[in-house]
Amino acid sequence: MIVLGVIIVLAGLAMLLLKPLLVSKSQAFSRLTSRFSLGVIGSGVVMIILPFMFFWAEPGYQYFVVYPNGGKDAVMTEGIKWRGFAKIIPWQKYIDVKVVSKGEKSDDIEGVMNPIPIRFIDQVTASAKLSTRFQLPTDKESFIEMAIEFRSLQNLAQNTLIPTVREVVSNTGYMFAAQDYISGSASDFRVAIEDQLKDGAYSVEKLEYRDTIVSSIEDSDREIKEIQTRYEVKKRKDENGKFIRIPHDINENNIIVAQVIVDDVILEAVFKKRLEAQRDESAKRQLEQQKIKTAKDAQARIVAEGERDKAAERVAQEKEQVKALISIETKLKQEETNKRLAAIALETEKLKSAAKKVAADAESYQNAKLVSAGLTPQERAQIEKEIAIGVAKEIAKIKFPDVMITGNDGKNGKTPLESLIGAAMANQLMDTKLKK
Repeated sequence: MIVLGVIIVLAGLAMLLLKPLLVSKSQAFSRLTSRFSLGVIGSGVVMIILPFMFFWAEPGYQYFVVYPNGGKDAVMTEGIKWRGFAKIIPWQKYIDVKVVSKGEKSDDIEGVMNPIPIRFIDQVTASAKLSTRFQLPTDKESFIEMAIEFRSLQNLAQNTLIPTVREVVSNTGYMFAAQDYISGSASDFRVAIEDQLKDGAYSVEKLEYRDTIVSSIEDSDREIKEIQTRYEVKKRKDENGKFIRIPHDINENNIIVAQVIVDDVILEAVFKKRLEAQRDESAKRQLEQQKIKTAKDAQARIVAEGERDKAAERVAQEKEQVKALISIETKLKQEETNKRLAAIALETEKLKSAAKKVAADAESYQNAKLVSAGLTPQERAQIEKEIAIGVAKEIAKIKFPDVMITGNDGKNGKTPLESLIGAAMANQLMDTKLKK
């Protein structure tokens, strides 16, 4: 716009100075009056002055304004702003400070750093790569003070931000052990860096511990396997219980830490080899412990199976013993029952015999009484008839052989059966007569 204004002013001056010459050559230029030429010159002057009166504030920038009378101001927002012939110094709102590797583009990065060397508390060295982003102060007073102190964005990045970041990262390394870092403290490492960049570095105290590792409690002969050295960093506190902070230029100038990313921490090669050796040794130890545990489990299994077999055999033998005892007890009970039945049968027979004897004695007594009293022929005949019938019943009860050889004696022609029956009847009659 300034260039265009200068061109318009020069054109107006040319029309004003060259008007007589132009009119003499052509009447068409007679209309170019002095007032028109002065108007053109005035328009050019306005266009030249206008950029010094106003300016366009772009998004993503803050502006430090110095007026001709020495006054200072800051423009924090976007749009068309009043300038008043002041000097404008633009500042980016966000500044990137990053560790850039070889071959990586860094044109858009304000603060380019090399890898930051760190030493952990266990004396392991490493180099850290990180990316940070800072935001300029959002209040005018802090921004004006910072702009006066550092004069340019490049000075701020190179003389304050980069050295402070390197110092904080290096000091944070002393707060962690490399073994702890690879064991899960990487996020704590990043948080510690971000916290110290925002509020100042911690005042710390280093503590050292030695841990004795012994064999498993299951082993009968326990022994010391190794002694590990463990370090701990304790943050100092003041009388009110707050952490003691060491301020730096970032928080003193109210610069906001917008982002902290730890891209990588490259440990020294010796430590990596030691880690690999520890990993292999740990794997071997775990394998041996697993083998020992497997052998113990197998031994316990064999013992358990033996106990199981012994218990099964014991149960089987006890079952056989129980069966034998039950059989013996059954036999004993049967014998006892048989004895009781035999005793009962004996008593029954005795009672029957006694009953028969009583009945026989009664009958004999009755017969004797009857005989002594005298019997009539009819009564005697009746008695004999009854005797004969009784004898026949008794003979019918006699069991004879299925096969019998009989013969005739040749005298009276009787069979042996008839002879036996006759003998029995004769015997019975004789007994009867004797009783009489």
